[in-house]
Amino acid sequence: MPITDANKKQIAQQRRLFYKICFDCGGKNPILASRCRKCHGKNMRLKNRTLGAKK
Repeated sequence: MPITDANKKQIAQQRRLFYKICFDCGGKNPILASRCRKCHGKNMRLKNRTLGAKK
């Protein structure tokens, strides 16, 4: 069921697309995190947010 309310859609997109991923353990972390909550490593990247179909 698609979300039609613009405000709720924006909140859902923020939760699904804006976070960091740890290179070491693959854990999901908040966008403002400086260390991983799972392994405490500092080697993190932003989630890839490119649009389009997977190949």
